[in-house]
Amino acid sequence: MPIGELFILGFFGKVVPEWLKQFAARYGLGGVILFDYSCQTRRYDNNIESPEQVRALCAEIARLPSGPMVFIDQEGGLVRRLKERLGFKPLPSAKEFNGLPAAEKRNILAASVAEMRQLGIHYDFAPVIDVDYNPDNPNIGRIKRAFSADIGEVEANALLMSEIAREAGIGLCLKHFPGIGGALVDSHQEFMDISEAMRPEQEALFYALAPKMFGDAVLVSHAIVRQWDPDRPMTLSPAGLGRLRQRLPDTLLITDDMQMQGLQKALGTREASLQSLKAGIDMLCIGNNLLDQEQEMAGIAEAVEQCLRDGTWAVSAAVASTERVRNRKALLAA
Repeated sequence: MPIGELFILGFFGKVVPEWLKQFAARYGLGGVILFDYSCQTRRYDNNIESPEQVRALCAEIARLPSGPMVFIDQEGGLVRRLKERLGFKPLPSAKEFNGLPAAEKRNILAASVAEMRQLGIHYDFAPVIDVDYNPDNPNIGRIKRAFSADIGEVEANALLMSEIAREAGIGLCLKHFPGIGGALVDSHQEFMDISEAMRPEQEALFYALAPKMFGDAVLVSHAIVRQWDPDRPMTLSPAGLGRLRQRLPDTLLITDDMQMQGLQKALGTREASLQSLKAGIDMLCIGNNLLDQEQEMAGIAEAVEQCLRDGTWAVSAAVASTERVRNRKALLAA
């Protein structure tokens, strides 16, 4: 069982490090995530320097065993790893984008996704379809990551993105299930309890849009919805992930970064990763940016293999997740 297919891993530096080569050779590798900013050095000195360097890095990643996909957060505005000052295409924030004329929206998106494809990037962790229910939300509304407080406008922008991404062959991943626009705290720092802010129409938007998105993927947040699961965030919740899987049987389900502080305070990366897979997630995103745990990745893969050996995680579930990953690899390599 190529357990590494279920991992999206980050690393520090402009070239593929030796530990990641060894990981891919031993376990396979589903994907890699690229960052410009390093939370360790507190500088913009991580994976991204220039279009030429990123193209070379993506080519190096593609040559790794099992041909990992390259993921990036290129939402626009503040959450944009490919920045204009380094020679990349402009991309405004979601809120600013929503106010643009239709023709300008198309031109901006077409240039951005074509650039990603040319660089060798496969998946954009976008669009954000969190409705702007709380404009003071420190992680969404306050930094203009939401398109609108009007759910119809959010849907229209997402569909436009998918149309243009499909033409370029770039996969999209909706985020952040089940919708964190109404949250009061930053998910990077604490678990978000969105029980009171949860609206049925927001949840339903994920079910309506995911199959229409090129790449058919959903990023699951570490939010808590007590009426679904009183004890666990969505990334670790069989009940929460079960709701998703029941409605979206073929969608690729990906965690938000497993190194966010809520999970770290409660469990740590290893235990949280095991619980997430057992709960029904397909891919674990471990950025190795919020924390440097690069040397621990092989140990987590070993722990996953042990769960399969001792029967605490079903082989059938691992096979189904691996198939979803490989289907996306085939789709985005075409």
